[in-house]
Amino acid sequence: MDAAPESRSAAPRAKGGPVIPAQPRWHGRIAAHAAFWVARILATTLRWSWDDRAGVVAPTHNQPVIFAVWHNRILLSAFIYRHLTRGKSNRRLATLISASRDGGFIACVMQLFGLIPARGSSSRRGAAALLDLVRHARSGCDIAITPDGPRGPRYQAQDGIIILAQVTGLPIVPVAYRLSWKKVLRSWDAFQIPLPFSQCEVTFGPPLQVPRELTPDQIAELRAELESRLRSITRD
Repeated sequence: MDAAPESRSAAPRAKGGPVIPAQPRWHGRIAAHAAFWVARILATTLRWSWDDRAGVVAPTHNQPVIFAVWHNRILLSAFIYRHLTRGKSNRRLATLISASRDGGFIACVMQLFGLIPARGSSSRRGAAALLDLVRHARSGCDIAITPDGPRGPRYQAQDGIIILAQVTGLPIVPVAYRLSWKKVLRSWDAFQIPLPFSQCEVTFGPPLQVPRELTPDQIAELRAELESRLRSITRD
């Protein structure tokens, strides 16, 4: 558990009990619906292109995977997944989202897109969230992870995604996109918001397969390899 003082957006904790994922209040839910519709309208103006080095866009691809996307590029993840699963009604995506108040807002938006939020992070409710993701993976869901979230540093992967791939046996597919026009926020991750009519170039990197049996050194090596693959397709 993180020993640092919790911020105002931290997840609440039941007295003497586990962390309870924060849920948005009525005004937060209204804001989430507004963000959902703004994102949908904005996405229709984007000019999309696809570089599929993993074979996941192919109509014949129907096997679950773990998608790895940097935290500053999660805004368009739901639209990218919709493109991948067009005509594949059996595909669903579970995604790891922080248990904090900010995470509660994001989870609400993701649910409006039909995604399944698993609430937790490396610092709060991590074990419970990992078990949720394993359960969803075993039921046939795809998984989405931000390997540098929820606190960064930016573009530095953590071990959790490697452990999840080890347990589930699912390959990790790196995903990144480049926006020709965008607004970059002054946040730790330099969060990217596309501007209308931007070109969005989406790249899926070659899958990384993780063995079932791993030593701590091998986990570190695979984490570094995933980070390298993600950086190689990341263009800011």
